Amino acid sequence: MPGPQQQVTARTDRGVEEADVIVVGAGPSGSAAAYHLARTGLDVLLLEKSAFPREKVCGDGLTPRAVKQLTDMGIDVSEEAGWLHNKGLRLVASGRRLEFDWPELSAYPGYGLVRRRADFDELLARRAAAAGARLVERANVTGPSVDERTRRITGVSARLGEGREPVEYRAPIVLAADGNSTRLSVAMNRHRRTDRAMGVAYRTYFTTPRHEDRYLEAWLDLRDPDDRTRRLLPGYAWVFGMGDGTANVGLGVLDTAHVDLDWRDLLRRWCEELPPEYGYTPEAVTEPIRGSALPMGLNRQPHYADGLLLVGDAGGTVSPGTGEGIAYAMESGRFAAESVVQALARRTDRGRELALRTYPQALRSAYAGYFALGRLAADLLGRPRLLGAAGTAGLGRPALLKIAFRLMVNLTEPNSKDALDRLLHLIGRVAPGK
Repeated sequence: MPGPQQQVTARTDRGVEEADVIVVGAGPSGSAAAYHLARTGLDVLLLEKSAFPREKVCGDGLTPRAVKQLTDMGIDVSEEAGWLHNKGLRLVASGRRLEFDWPELSAYPGYGLVRRRADFDELLARRAAAAGARLVERANVTGPSVDERTRRITGVSARLGEGREPVEYRAPIVLAADGNSTRLSVAMNRHRRTDRAMGVAYRTYFTTPRHEDRYLEAWLDLRDPDDRTRRLLPGYAWVFGMGDGTANVGLGVLDTAHVDLDWRDLLRRWCEELPPEYGYTPEAVTEPIRGSALPMGLNRQPHYADGLLLVGDAGGTVSPGTGEGIAYAMESGRFAAESVVQALARRTDRGRELALRTYPQALRSAYAGYFALGRLAADLLGRPRLLGAAGTAGLGRPALLKIAFRLMVNLTEPNSKDALDRLLHLIGRVAPGK
């Protein structure tokens, strides 16, 4: 049943559609935000520029952090519902293969998932719509509407449908969940911080007999086969079985080292060096290589100002240490929804502003320490000499790989007596967050 905060949707004489909140972008962050907003009874417009199903470049692997967000949304994540469950992460480095199971924690389940993004994103968007959000597909937002006196955003302009009919949407609060390019944020003068690392990912699919592998697989010693020194590159490659006869194979790299390589060609050549049991051949490839930028480390700020909140990739919520983005995107959408719900329940402008400012505070509290560690790692990876020495000394050591696993997945028990848990919590608290 709708809650007491729900307002009646209105259409003015000029055809302007109104709502309590507008969410621009129906990716994981936007759909999660729309779901949590709508279930409180608020009138939410969820605007998606494409029509579902639509593809996104992604590794398709989901850690237990993402599983928690999905189950909190009431989504059936059983294998009968089309999800492939996995046990953990297999790290491959210096000829070693070590498997680390996901920990069973109070806050997170002990399993991960795999699902294609075209299916995944639509599932989340439909779930938000089932909760009451008004999903509008093929609504290509062209820019913000701004109050000339206060400079606050008051809505957005868009082109609707195949005919690109001009439409106007109005709401006192807008969430930008329109991805890395985030034209809405740029139009509101939210620019990317150039002192934060950016990443890029490339992926393809190929048929393989290992398609039901129950471990996500990450190859840490990513190297250029044509480099005589075989120096390590700032990133890693992956092979994730999809359970449908194929595997998602790709690589993620950082821009910190300013390496000038054809990453698509590197991925092809890296695949050619996979062991024969993977079944990789050029004929096994089912989709072309596609790439996408990874906005990392909260690299676009402020995350709230003038009625606009930045969530997901629009706010740079990808982990600088691993490139994981979906879990943090969904979490940021939830944080934003919680702030907006509180703001719209306030009776004064000051009260609403105070509530909305809790959103960037929530992001800093949740991610500042962990992302600072990731930025430090990105900086170190950008130094070839140090990277080479560290790789030679450490990638083959099981103890160091265990620490690398725990740092990568960001899964710890808050009150654990485990020494590594306690160390990671301490490092996260003291790491510089700015």
